[in-house]
Amino acid sequence: MSSPASDPRNTTTRSSGPETTEPSGAQSPQISHHLGTSMKARHLVMMSLGSAIGAGLFIGSGGGIAAAGPAVLLSYAIAGLVVILVMRSLGEMVAAAPASGAFSVYAERAMGPAVGFTVGWLWWIQLCLVIAAEATASAQLLVGLWPVFPQWLLALVFMIVFTGINLLGVGKFGEFEFWFSLLKVGAVVAFLIVGLVFLFGGTPADSPGLSNLTEHGGFLPMGLGGVAAGLLVVAFAFGGIEIVAVAAAETADPARNVSRAVRTIVWRILLFYMGSVAIMVIALPWDSEALASSPFVATLDAAGLPGLGAVLGIVIVIALLSSLNANLYGASRMIFSLAERGLAPGVMRRTNSSRVPVPAVLASTAFGFICVGLNYLWAEEILGILLNIVGSTLIVTWLATLVSHLILRRRAHRESTPWPYAAPLFPWTNIVALVVVVAIIGLGLTVPDVRFQIVATSLLVVVLVITGALVSRHQKHRQKHRVR
Repeated sequence: MSSPASDPRNTTTRSSGPETTEPSGAQSPQISHHLGTSMKARHLVMMSLGSAIGAGLFIGSGGGIAAAGPAVLLSYAIAGLVVILVMRSLGEMVAAAPASGAFSVYAERAMGPAVGFTVGWLWWIQLCLVIAAEATASAQLLVGLWPVFPQWLLALVFMIVFTGINLLGVGKFGEFEFWFSLLKVGAVVAFLIVGLVFLFGGTPADSPGLSNLTEHGGFLPMGLGGVAAGLLVVAFAFGGIEIVAVAAAETADPARNVSRAVRTIVWRILLFYMGSVAIMVIALPWDSEALASSPFVATLDAAGLPGLGAVLGIVIVIALLSSLNANLYGASRMIFSLAERGLAPGVMRRTNSSRVPVPAVLASTAFGFICVGLNYLWAEEILGILLNIVGSTLIVTWLATLVSHLILRRRAHRESTPWPYAAPLFPWTNIVALVVVVAIIGLGLTVPDVRFQIVATSLLVVVLVITGALVSRHQKHRQKHRVR
């Protein structure tokens, strides 16, 4: 059903908070939402950390080290640069016009409703798969640590608990996620401190010094090709940080809060990722099998502190559940935003008295509950299947954000529209980031597993673009019919 919010003539965002003028004469509809505004700046920061610091750091960092050796630090630096530039572009657009659909909304304003439809639905589908994978991985890890309950039951409990949390008001959800993520961040900080103490000779085991950076083939044991291969692994580890832009619309002062959050989130994530990985490659030979399979536990074992392994296992479970919680929030707000723009079923825009989009939350958990049954049938196989079908939508989000920023900022300049925050070196920063992202795609096409994900995601993008074009054409036809 169409609404005043979907009329292209509207140029303001109406919400419980202050009105925000849409920048740069965009051609697509603005959002009239009825979400809450009780999310705080500290909630934004911790939610993004909670989403980004998960399996990619605790488990996936071992794969990056195996691919590049100590030079994986260069891979993290390159990927981190792209993340900084993407988040800076996204932060500028959020400061100009906060919206719960974030990069999907900006893609629609810059390139039309078919592209906004594609970016939004692709991100939502991806998060639904990730939610199911995180519930399954958490259950699988907990069964390994504490084999009392079956895997399917734990997955069911996790899905029920975090669905309930997301049905609370956004202020309560934000507070819960703040403390939940804080536990995980505290564990990473503790690891960094213990690692430094070990390297300086303060633990039961002898410090290796810097020998692991120069021996076993040196700093670049796999050459520049290894750095490129490591880049493929680590680039996807930063997924989740973009949730800050989605959540910004539910703060009392979105423009100010998201700018502050973006500035602090990026350097914290780079510190946690690069600091942790630096300690790993100094503590152990890069080709250690233990480092490849369980990097954090292997490092603590090397430091002569094996008893901390079980504790770290619990932390990893918490990390996955925190990420599940944040991703469920992001998924529900994205499909809510799509519904507000007439690009998803209208029922998804309904909110309860606490301003929670209940149908959107339930829709975003549906596949996770289906996977509970799959855990009952195929407990050993289901996680691998889910991870294999999780595609490379992060790349699509990056591309859409960078191109949207290029278009909208130039349009604002051409039309003399105020742009609240304009970072320097535009448009060269966007061009550099786009070149690196395209290079990552090119590298990915040379690796069979990554190539499958990129091709599958590309096919899905084509289907969604065609569907989005048809949906937007039907929406325009209905609007014209109503006017007549």
